[in-house]
Amino acid sequence: IGTRLTGVTYVLDEPSIGLHARDNQRLLSTLRELCEIGNTLLVIEHDEETLRQADWLVDLGPGAGREGGRLLVSGPLEDLLEHEESVTGAYLAGRRKIAVPDSRVKPNGKWLKVTGAEANNLRRINVKFPLGCMVAVTGVSGSGKSTLVSDILAPVLLHELNGSDSMPGKHGSVSGYDDIDKVIVINQSPIGRTPRSNTVTYTKGFDEIRKLFTTTPLAKQRGYKPGQFSFNVRGGRCESCAGAGSVKMEMHFLADVWVTCEVCEGSRYTRETLEVTWKQKTISDVLDMTVHEACEFFVSHKKLHRILKTLQDVGLGYIRLGQPATTLSGGEAQRVKLATQLHRPTTRHTVYILDEPTTGLALSDIEQLIDVLLRIRSNGHTVIVIEHHLDVIKSADWVIDLGPDGGDGGGDVVAIGTPEEISANPNSFTGQYLKKTL
Repeated sequence: IGTRLTGVTYVLDEPSIGLHARDNQRLLSTLRELCEIGNTLLVIEHDEETLRQADWLVDLGPGAGREGGRLLVSGPLEDLLEHEESVTGAYLAGRRKIAVPDSRVKPNGKWLKVTGAEANNLRRINVKFPLGCMVAVTGVSGSGKSTLVSDILAPVLLHELNGSDSMPGKHGSVSGYDDIDKVIVINQSPIGRTPRSNTVTYTKGFDEIRKLFTTTPLAKQRGYKPGQFSFNVRGGRCESCAGAGSVKMEMHFLADVWVTCEVCEGSRYTRETLEVTWKQKTISDVLDMTVHEACEFFVSHKKLHRILKTLQDVGLGYIRLGQPATTLSGGEAQRVKLATQLHRPTTRHTVYILDEPTTGLALSDIEQLIDVLLRIRSNGHTVIVIEHHLDVIKSADWVIDLGPDGGDGGGDVVAIGTPEEISANPNSFTGQYLKKTL
């Protein structure tokens, strides 16, 4: 950008990720300047401000996965706003919007306290997190949010409650966790490193599916156990591709290529295993179903239906059950983890910590994510979110705003309270932008 080149095409993939609304404005003015000196910018983006700034919008959809892939709009903003099928257009035009919650949960007197936090740029600050609430930790980029939550609070709780050996950053003390049973840190790291891992194995739904197939008359007659229907162990899987459905061809000087297995034709299983059907569907057919389809198909199976329903609730109804974990985006992997926690019985008080969960999510996905987080809160748990997205901040019960600036200019507590109280604070950059959203 500093070289002032002209006639260049820049391709940017979600440049607004991790930026506070104030920093985003600075980014947009820089991008606009690039265009004005004779360059072309292709930007992949979900951010509302960036979309409104664009001269030309290309919108794909209408849904995700199999329900998407069509070109809906290619034109100026007005075309997008008027398009009936476009979900993006519906939010930008105001036909759909993320509403401010009707009521907020007030702090109940139980607090998680961090005192003397001074790791990185934090200035020996004392912070209290109300238990049983959804708490948003906000501030401009580099203000110390992740240091406070991810580097100090999370490691201490993981050590005290889960027995992990994580080392926290420099601080005085953390107290108030006697009322908490466990802590769960949900990030956007992949749910599996290999194509063998998928959504239904991660959520333990595949265990139930395999048990179902062993109850069929043919499986009983042949003495099949659940392992017969696993593609990870010998028995029922195709040995030519070792249950992967595809075979890796090494190209020496080029990247390896995966080719569909010629023996099982991508089904992953032997012919004998595929002779067993449940409601006229083979195990391979089931893995090829989307979560929406499987939800209807297994409606009579209580435990499995609950697992699939939570995947649907977090907005993942479009992904296939057998879709390799390596093909899921960070946001999708994060929601699979959330769904896995949601379908478990909620008897013990849990603290959920999420670092910028809206990264890479469209507005419709953010609305579903907020619903899920509020549902976890309504079950009596505590949700702590590090976030820049104003729709998430306005939906929180309590906000802790750090700043006032980034780096050496940050590390202090600027404002604490409900979103309404933060928006009334003239010293808070978050409050200034939050006021418009509220």
